Amino acid sequence: MTRVFVAITALGAVVACRGDAPDAYGRFEATEVTIAAEASGRLLSLDVEEGARLEAGRVVGHIDTAGLAFQRAEVAARRNAARARAREVEATLASLAGQRTIAERERNRMTRLVEASAATAQQGDRATRDADVLRDQETGARAARETVEQEAQALAAQLAVLDDRLRRSRVTSAIGGTVLTRYVEAGEYVQPGTPLFKVAALDTLVLRAYVSEAQLGRLALGQVVTVRVDAGPDSLLALPGRVSWIAGAAEYTPTPIQTRDERVTQVYAVKIVVPNGDGRLRIGMPGDVVLPQ
Repeated sequence: MTRVFVAITALGAVVACRGDAPDAYGRFEATEVTIAAEASGRLLSLDVEEGARLEAGRVVGHIDTAGLAFQRAEVAARRNAARARAREVEATLASLAGQRTIAERERNRMTRLVEASAATAQQGDRATRDADVLRDQETGARAARETVEQEAQALAAQLAVLDDRLRRSRVTSAIGGTVLTRYVEAGEYVQPGTPLFKVAALDTLVLRAYVSEAQLGRLALGQVVTVRVDAGPDSLLALPGRVSWIAGAAEYTPTPIQTRDERVTQVYAVKIVVPNGDGRLRIGMPGDVVLPQ
């Protein structure tokens, strides 16, 4: 769809005289996104200039997070220590399991000897006690292992939170486009939500125009229409545009819009997508529409 539309654009960009009466009028707009700070701190850098083009996701600035970096290092050290303790407890468990197995064998052997009067009751009690002690120690080691593992998981969760906060300290552009306005300078203190700059994708603009109910039947979603803008004295540049949206309800004609019908007539808003690869179109620029007959 994109390649076909671009091809149509290349073929349809012609200069037309002003003699053809337009069917609708409107102004160009674009999707504007205000990039705001997601962390608090001093803005160390902001590599954006008004009019510059940015790629989506590109890092263009940093907010001071030295305190967060130190905090992360501390939490990481505690997590590593918890993991080391968990490995020690695991080794202890393995050793106790082996000792308990031997102690239970000894207890069973002594039980048979006592029953055969080949060993004293005291010897049997001692073997049973040794097996019970090792079983209790193993149970305690399992509980300790669970506690240490939970501690390590909690510290890992803290690290994830800190990593997210550090990521938010990097200023990136949510969309690719052109910087329209820069609001702050490096060195200023910002908080979450502080506007940093505004960017808009200008490769494709949208002409919001208004048509009457009678004209509505000549429009359909995806339809290609002719959009015209000033190209110099007594001439217009005709460009193909694609209808991307048609309002579902009528409204009164907006104040800045003039149509061939009276202003009290209700009209329908439409959006027409127009490629702007050469940057000829501007936000707020007026344009008119010629509908197919």
